[in-house]
Amino acid sequence: MQRVFPRENKLDKLPWIILSAGDNVAVATAAIAPGSTVAGIEARQKIDPGHKVAIADIPLGSPVVKYGQAIGRTTEEVRAGDHVHSHNLHFENDRLAATANSAPETATADDKARTFMGYRRADGRAATRNYIGIIASVNCSTTVCRAIADEANRTILPHYEGIDGFVPIVHDQGCGMSSTGDGMNVLHRTLAGYTRHVNFGGVLMIGLGCEVNQLTLYGQSGAGASKRHFNIQDAGGSRRAVERAMGMLREIAADVGKEKRVPMSVSEIIIGLQCGGSDGFSGITANPALGVAADLLAAAGGTAILSETSEIYGAEHLLRSRAVSDEVAKKLDEKIAWWEDYVALHGASLDNNPSPGNKRGGLTTILEKSLGAVAKGGRSPLTAVYGYAERVTAPGLVFMDTPGYDPVSATGQVAGGANMIAFTTGRGSCFGCRPAPSLKLSSNSALYASMEEDMDIDCGTIATGDATISGKGREIFDLIVDTASGKKTKSELFGYGDNEFVPWHLGATL
Repeated sequence: MQRVFPRENKLDKLPWIILSAGDNVAVATAAIAPGSTVAGIEARQKIDPGHKVAIADIPLGSPVVKYGQAIGRTTEEVRAGDHVHSHNLHFENDRLAATANSAPETATADDKARTFMGYRRADGRAATRNYIGIIASVNCSTTVCRAIADEANRTILPHYEGIDGFVPIVHDQGCGMSSTGDGMNVLHRTLAGYTRHVNFGGVLMIGLGCEVNQLTLYGQSGAGASKRHFNIQDAGGSRRAVERAMGMLREIAADVGKEKRVPMSVSEIIIGLQCGGSDGFSGITANPALGVAADLLAAAGGTAILSETSEIYGAEHLLRSRAVSDEVAKKLDEKIAWWEDYVALHGASLDNNPSPGNKRGGLTTILEKSLGAVAKGGRSPLTAVYGYAERVTAPGLVFMDTPGYDPVSATGQVAGGANMIAFTTGRGSCFGCRPAPSLKLSSNSALYASMEEDMDIDCGTIATGDATISGKGREIFDLIVDTASGKKTKSELFGYGDNEFVPWHLGATL
């Protein structure tokens, strides 16, 4: 019976995959009918694609092993050929010992010398897009920000081929909160990250005037600067605010529109790694293939940001063992401990994380989901751990503490400096992002066929035996470089990105 690894081999076209020696379950790659026999094992129930089937008898209370790791324990006697899922498997936080980490994908000399066509900012940073941001300091200014962006896209944008668009960055926070503490600190850090984001050639920030989150917290606004701000109350109301903004944006656009793409090293790409709407294929196709691309980028001097702390829970030992120092490992442990306290305080459990869609796709416990999610980070050393929306400066594979909720997590990554996002999905997430373009990777070919206008790459060909993980990873890496050079993603072509800015909401609403 065929295993996924080594990543250079194609799978035999069997209806299930065994992921690691020592596993006592396999993953169905196609629907398996009751009574059908595979490798001498008779299926005792229907097994849907992405779901688990026992390949050995598993006694009551014994570990169910997938990826060479325990993902939970049985709640009843399980016989070879049984469907293994929520009805007979439950979460227990008793992980097996960490397996040895394999070597990361090796970048060639050509990979390291590779360039993309980006925008060189005055401070030396590399941009993959050339947007102008219209950023709300508070929910009270969001409608005006949208009106400004709409008017600018209608009247100013047609005159500048080199500007990708005017983007409204709006949210539901900024007042009714303490001016100190975690809530305000996180919001300020997130918005500050967007005001200085490299893919914004210019920024206009709009406040109401009386909110807690004052514009003065975000620096000065001067004539001729690419970063401006004002309050609606000072402008004399909503309509006058739009008129005032148009004058400022014409000045900003005159400078931003002069920017041209020039060659720059792939080492300047910072990509946020995301997964959402995961299924049983995500951890064996799209996530490890994205991990190969992340390894190639890291080896070439670039940066890959792994996140979603609540979705690596149970698999953090695999990351810890790759930390470059005890200090980095300690920071990761501190983030995990904080999450355990945080969910307990709110009467929740981290095993509540797998969503109904995850479970319909074959994922049962948080440990199983986490083992697949960690695969997005490849096999490179873990060089740094960051708080939510903190500015990322270390190259290689880094970790940022974020929730598992996709738009909140991606918002933190972009605030930290990600100039691209790569997003895997098995159920069909429609996420898109601005100012950082977002690539969508489908874990199975059925999803790609049904949602081709939303998916950029089909990773399901790994499960069907038509592609290798390494080969697909290189395909993803190539598309990352092309996208950084200006190729539009499917989500960009549809127009996603105006509603996906979702800062992490911490603290009391007053």
